[in-house]
Amino acid sequence: MGSVAFYKKGPFGSSITKSMFIPESENAIKVYEQKNAIYKNAEIGSYYISEEKFDELKGFQVYPNDIIVSCAGTIGETYVMPTEIKKGIINQALMRIKLFNNEILDFYLMYFDFVLKSQANEQGKGTAIKNIPPFDILKNFLLPLPPLSEQYRIRDFIQGINEKVDCIDNDKNIVSALIIQTKSKILDLAIRGKLVPQDPNDEPASVLLERIKSEHTESKKKTKSTGDNSHYPFEIPKSWEWSTIGEISQHNTGKTLHKGRNSGTPYQYITTSNLYWDSFVLDNLKEMPFEEKELDKFSAIKGDLLICEGGDGGRSAIWTEEYAICFQNHIHRVRPFCDIKSKYIYFFMLYSSLKGSINDYKKGIGIQSLSSSSLASIRLSLPPIEEQKRIVKKIEDIFDSLNEIENSIKLKRKL
Repeated sequence: MGSVAFYKKGPFGSSITKSMFIPESENAIKVYEQKNAIYKNAEIGSYYISEEKFDELKGFQVYPNDIIVSCAGTIGETYVMPTEIKKGIINQALMRIKLFNNEILDFYLMYFDFVLKSQANEQGKGTAIKNIPPFDILKNFLLPLPPLSEQYRIRDFIQGINEKVDCIDNDKNIVSALIIQTKSKILDLAIRGKLVPQDPNDEPASVLLERIKSEHTESKKKTKSTGDNSHYPFEIPKSWEWSTIGEISQHNTGKTLHKGRNSGTPYQYITTSNLYWDSFVLDNLKEMPFEEKELDKFSAIKGDLLICEGGDGGRSAIWTEEYAICFQNHIHRVRPFCDIKSKYIYFFMLYSSLKGSINDYKKGIGIQSLSSSSLASIRLSLPPIEEQKRIVKKIEDIFDSLNEIENSIKLKRKL
């Protein structure tokens, strides 16, 4: 590759410093940056130097039709400088390539990209380019240079392939968006009582709420009949009831970390960075001291629903491990009463997130959070227990099929 082009990397970092920059003017000399290569635009950027400084650095001048290559940020991005550009130099994060014959430009750019990605693969880094090879290596790469007519045929063939790949990627994006829409619609049908048929033999939700009222004095709301649904968001079956999370569950946030003030035995605990939709990432757990008397309140057991308070407030997952896990103060633990299904509440939270209705319960300026009182007030449509089971099973079956399609799309993208 050294026989077809001249290569020049930008000056050392200390050669160009911010103290040297001057305002743009007729006589100012532009300093081109890596973002000019990354965004394929020679106009962006606002760094200029004086003519005196340019005289010191004129060996780094860039000319029309030169190829600039980003050596920082998104490494390996190339851009052919337009025929009309401001007089300028490259900075330390760029490399300049000057072809001896511009007729080979298209073929050279394709091969240059191939060389960089091949190097990345050999280093076990996939196609993510981590660095530009040193000049002594880059210049010695063999360039299989076909006749110009063959170069043009190769270029046209690859461009045609790329256009088809772009169409396929676009179709995959459409399918992915449709999968999200389908999930949202399935959840919408589920919470309205339209996903599975009602069974008249099921114990009505009104009886369930009465039992909660009698067995759990901590229930946050008095039970009342809601046969008239006109003031609620939508109609629900007669065997269902409108309720709130505060009425149907015990919930609390976890322990606050006070360095130097907490006492007890160190236990691993979950933060919001460990909690994702329907899953946990547990490879970076921290520890905090807990006293024995605190463990019951600040631990989640199998079947508990954990919900983020801040950030993506409402993001939820069910703890499914056989062992208990502690959690911190930015996570709510929701433990349903009387065999109410955690997974049904989880799906309701997911629906609320997809629809955006969860935002009605968040408070705060800037980063909003879902406080304990707000969580307790979240209103949900409550089916009978047996119907909850059927709904959860139906959603899981449908989501499994949709996830299988989505995973196959992601796998093909990697290929």
